[in-house]
Amino acid sequence: LLTFLPLHGIKTIKIMAFYKKTKMKVNGKWYPKSVLVGSPISTEQVAKRLAAESTVSPADVRAVLTALGGVMGDFMAQGRSVKLDGVGSFYFTAATNKNGVATEKEVTANLINGVRVRFIPETRYRGGGKGRVSTRGLSDVDIEWEEWKGKTASDDSGSPSTPGGSEHP
Repeated sequence: LLTFLPLHGIKTIKIMAFYKKTKMKVNGKWYPKSVLVGSPISTEQVAKRLAAESTVSPADVRAVLTALGGVMGDFMAQGRSVKLDGVGSFYFTAATNKNGVATEKEVTANLINGVRVRFIPETRYRGGGKGRVSTRGLSDVDIEWEEWKGKTASDDSGSPSTPGGSEHP
């Protein structure tokens, strides 16, 4: 189920997400855990959907999406964050040895052993004063949760029931 913005107004359809019951080893308690189903949505599918909701051709959208990762990486490598309106902000963080070092003098770039990309969804504010409400982009949708009865790629039973299905980390 989808929510989309056609050219002539807003159309909202309930979005369905899935969870499975998971027992945590650390405390022995049960929790709902989100589950990804089916194969990932492709660049082609996103391009077609964006083209349908805009005046841009699928080929043009695809070209922009293909270039986006490299452009964002270049800006983030310069120490900048990248904010995409309606989506959120992306930035690099350094991954380091968990042991650390004893003194400030010992801290060098050699301690950095990787780079991570961090993402913060856009925050929007509605109302004012005590009634002010903040919502996060991408997660400010009307989701109806349903228990997943199928298999996921991480289940011990063998192959997934849907290609590419997996648990959401």
